Amino acid sequence: MKVVIAPQGFKGSLEAPKVAQAIEKGVRRALPDVVTVLKPMADGGEGTVQALMSASGGKIVTTQVAGPLGNKVAAKWGIFPDGASAVIEMAAASGITLVPSDKLNPLVTTTYGTGELILAALERGCRKIIVGLGGSATNDGGAGMAQAIGVRLLDEKGDDLAPGGAALAGLHHIEISGRDCRLAAAEILAATDVTNPLCGEEGCAAIYGPQKGATPEMVRQLDAALEHYTKVIRRDLGIDVRDVPGSGAAGGLGAGLLAFAGAKIVSGIEMVIEASGLAEELADADLVFTGEGRLDGQSAYGKVPAGVARQAKKFGLPVVALAGSLGKGYESIYEAGVDAVTVIAPGPISLEEAMADASSLITDAAERAMRLFMAGRKLV
Repeated sequence: MKVVIAPQGFKGSLEAPKVAQAIEKGVRRALPDVVTVLKPMADGGEGTVQALMSASGGKIVTTQVAGPLGNKVAAKWGIFPDGASAVIEMAAASGITLVPSDKLNPLVTTTYGTGELILAALERGCRKIIVGLGGSATNDGGAGMAQAIGVRLLDEKGDDLAPGGAALAGLHHIEISGRDCRLAAAEILAATDVTNPLCGEEGCAAIYGPQKGATPEMVRQLDAALEHYTKVIRRDLGIDVRDVPGSGAAGGLGAGLLAFAGAKIVSGIEMVIEASGLAEELADADLVFTGEGRLDGQSAYGKVPAGVARQAKKFGLPVVALAGSLGKGYESIYEAGVDAVTVIAPGPISLEEAMADASSLITDAAERAMRLFMAGRKLV
């Protein structure tokens, strides 16, 4: 029997490769002679660099850039073996995990460091750059990124805007003559798992702002600022980014990449699936394991378990998803092709305990799921 193991990381606990190894251990407890293939996954958010570098044999490098609040952070990104392609995660430079919870403030956080990572990739000679969108602390519409690559965002006095989403309300003019000329010959792919537009009830401020520290009043302020931002972009650049699916990803970084870097928005999970060679391994497999830290109503839309399940169904394979917890609407994952869901906790347990013991809990859950699968086969 061949089992393909393709989970994403359990956020705040285990990275995807470690999750895959823990699942493999449980599967082998139940069936020692099983053939296993590990394919750690990501959807454009945290773990994308690791997943793509593991799949391709590329190398991970570190660059010092500005964090969400302007302090220096060490951001890891990847260079593919061809030396001409790179992958970066905005979360590594502008992510919510880089900001203490008591300092979260999307009015002032910036994507400047993400722009610096793009410049670092260009400096290394990379002309295809994948930017993973997800896990942001920002709501600046990619304005900081734009400033880092040489775009000037000017107020009525001709001064450069301050960092953060709130400052966009004062945007008067966009000057792009100083944008790094190497971008003209580069291909920028914005990889995301969300389809939110930039503004409105489904926009980035309304949907994701609160988890970044935004109060209801701040959400209204940010959304109005982004609305103004789109009008200036449309007037000065002739580009309408407001309602493009995915433009609201990562606090509107999707829109900024579209407007200022000529990016194309792509599905993060589909990109990782293709790069990892998952389909080739599924062709002769018998069972697929996937998983993420929390399955909920959003999991069926562009997330790793759904993407893996849809790929597996092309080969008629059963799919088991392991989850740290279940949220409202998790049942939608069945429509995406997952056949069974197993929660890793064996009983009542605190989040802190589950995260601290995640590896062994995942292993035990995988063993239980594998034994159930084998028992089911005996009934057929």
